[in-house]
Amino acid sequence: MRNRYKNYNIKRELKKLFYALVMVLLLVAADVAVAGATSEDEAAAEHILNNQPDDDENRTTINDPGTAETPEELAELNIGNRFIVTYDNGNGELNGTLRIFLILTAIAVLPILLITLTSFTRILIVLHFTRQALNTQSAPPNQVLIAISLFLTFFIMQPVFTQIYTEAIVPYDAGEIEFEEAYQTAITPLRDFMFEQTQIKDIDVFMQISNTAWDGASKEQVPTSVLIPGFIISELRSAFIIGFIIYIPFIVIDMVVASVLMSMGMMMLPPTTISMPFKILLFVLADGWNLVIVNLVRTFY
Repeated sequence: MRNRYKNYNIKRELKKLFYALVMVLLLVAADVAVAGATSEDEAAAEHILNNQPDDDENRTTINDPGTAETPEELAELNIGNRFIVTYDNGNGELNGTLRIFLILTAIAVLPILLITLTSFTRILIVLHFTRQALNTQSAPPNQVLIAISLFLTFFIMQPVFTQIYTEAIVPYDAGEIEFEEAYQTAITPLRDFMFEQTQIKDIDVFMQISNTAWDGASKEQVPTSVLIPGFIISELRSAFIIGFIIYIPFIVIDMVVASVLMSMGMMMLPPTTISMPFKILLFVLADGWNLVIVNLVRTFY
């Protein structure tokens, strides 16, 4: 047993010695490889430096860094601190990525412009008053009212949108006009539409707030930043006036129904429960939707 145990220990020690020799050989081989690669890189770098041309035509720096003493000399140093691209003698256009970014930004702002700079506000408020006057709660639903307002807005604003597209967008996309000229051409028909629908007193109030001189008639003297809030206030006023006119016949029906119920002693019965069918009947017989929508559209012409 003692001899077998000794033989077992000798074999284990020989295995450890063999593994140690293998690891030493691997480390020596790796050190030799790294040293050879380093020497090759140093030789290549020395070769590149020795073969550099003496002239400055192929150099990336005209003056060495740190040689400038004044701001003017610093601006003339070509050390990679400026990046200037000139395309077609300065007449280049925006690249595709920047155009896509601007288009996506315009799409994000488009709903706000559609609500505030068009006929959408007046139409939606009048349709809402009509539904409230009928006392039908959610018929037609909000989605239907918004859809009707959108299509009526596109119908009313179609001449303005067509003029903007043909006179501003198409020439700018073809490269015939610059961005500033395209903007001025596009905003002009929209300003004309808003100016026609805005009351003079609303514009005058905002002109006084902004301390801007105005003769009370000239469109060119009114900035767009003043015209937009004046247009919004005028649209709200017109919408509420039309809504009040729509409410009058339905209020008469409520008063008549309430008087009849009072005379019959039915004071606990809500008058709106009885008057709503009569309102709907009167609205249908008078072709109310046609009257409301057609005359609402005519207010913009």
